[in-house]
Order: sequence, then structure tokens, then C-alpha cells
Amino acid sequence: MEMITSASQMQSTCKQLTRSGKTIGFVPTMGYLHEGHLALMTKARKENDIVVISVFVNPLQFGPHEDLDQYPRDVEQDMELAKQVGVDYFFYPTVDEMYPKALTTKLTAITRVNALCGKKREGHFDGVVIVLMKLFNIVFPDRVYMGLKDAQQVAVVQGLVDDYQLPTRIIPIATVREGDGLAKSSRNVYLTDEERKLAPILYESLKKAERLIHLGERSADQVVACVKDELIKTNAVIDYVDIYAYPTFERIEKLAGQLVLAVAVKFSQARLIDNVIIKVDEV
Repeated sequence: MEMITSASQMQSTCKQLTRSGKTIGFVPTMGYLHEGHLALMTKARKENDIVVISVFVNPLQFGPHEDLDQYPRDVEQDMELAKQVGVDYFFYPTVDEMYPKALTTKLTAITRVNALCGKKREGHFDGVVIVLMKLFNIVFPDRVYMGLKDAQQVAVVQGLVDDYQLPTRIIPIATVREGDGLAKSSRNVYLTDEERKLAPILYESLKKAERLIHLGERSADQVVACVKDELIKTNAVIDYVDIYAYPTFERIEKLAGQLVLAVAVKFSQARLIDNVIIKVDEV
């Protein structure tokens, strides 16, 4: 595995690989890798000649009062884990390398963002699409692997690819979970021992609501209430519980088609998100 810190070197390397007929699988990350990231890399390894990952904590995704400086980082551990699953190139640019000067143009995420995390994190998804457009133009990936733990991000990035006819495919990968159902996340390290015991209720509440839908419930309000009734058993503050059409994130009242049911809660030092994607037939 080769580490590259220069955007121009990474770009020239990937251009050469593409010209030689190699397929490139790409996993963009913010580092502090865990089993969820490794599942993306493993899938990329199976489906491509070359696997590239990026580790870059993108400042444009963080609001003024969010945890940019506190975001966990361990590049040596990240490199070791990436090497174990067969990554070929580890792209590790600095902020100055990715943003050497002030942007003269800007991408803006218009739809799919006024819900869930995007509703309260103004500009967050603008930062996501800006950095990914840059990364896609550096790596030239044939396939990009993204986890469905952040289903809204997957939907927004798919919109970016569709809108600009980018020559890559987004490959969504199911959320990787702990044995008790808690979604793997870099932020889980912020949970206290007691909070860690309570955190699996997020997924349990989503699965209970999913069962309710499959039993015939078609009221969005009733499904949301079911999840909230479970979440109040924790000491966490509920940020949101909501259900939307997926991937459009259009508001619905009667449940039908493909949906995303999502939650976010705030513990003392950790904000956790989770979701389930459900296909619902008319009844």
C-alpha cells in the first residue's frame, strides 16, 4: 500500500491507472476507521483492480459549533487497517492541499437536504458535495462505496452523480453493526459505559416500527410515535425521528413505496444516527 499526500500526485497516478485499463474502487472517509469502513473497502477489493481510500476530515462539512477539532483521528491505525484489507493507495491530504485557496465557485445541494441532519446543519451537504466533486476529479473512480448508515448522504451524493453525469457508480453498502445492533461509528468512542448499554435502543426502536409497518400500519405519525416511545427509555435527547420517501426525501403521510425511517439522538458527548430503509406495498 502506498500513501500519497499530494492531490496532483494522486491524480496523475489514477490517470495512469485508468489509461492502462484498471478499474478503481474508491472509499472516501474521514478516518478513524472501523469495521463499517472496512466492509466498504472489502467490497471494493472484490469488485475492482485498484482500491483507493481517502482520509480527510473535511472542514466544510462542519458548522461553527461542531466537533471538527475533537473529531477522532488515528492515521497510523487507519493505515494498518487499510493495509490489512488490501487497499492499494491511501490518500491523506492536508486541508491546504485540498483547499489551497478560497473557492471561486461553489456547489450547493438543493434537494434531499431539507430533512434529518441537513435540516439542522445548514451548509453541511454543500461541504459534502464540494469535497466529493474534488475527490472524484482526483481519483477518477469507476465505483464509489458508501455506507447506508448515513442514508441521506448517499442520496445526496447519488443526486450529484446523476446531475453532473459523473462517470462513476455509487455502491451503497448496508450498515455494519455491533453484536447488539448499534451501528458502527467513529463517534461511539464518546459514549460512557452506561450510554453504551442504552445505545442499542436506537436500532431496536427502528426494527419495532418496521415490524409495525409490515403488520399494516400506514400512518407516518403512528410509526414515528412508536420509535419515540422506545427512545424515551434512554437518557438521550431526541434530535429527530422522521420518515420520508427514499431517496427523494419527500414528506409523506400515508406510507407506500421505498421509505427511510431515521433517528438521531444526543447523549452527553455523542450524537448518534441510525436508519432503516423499508419497502412498503399498498394495502
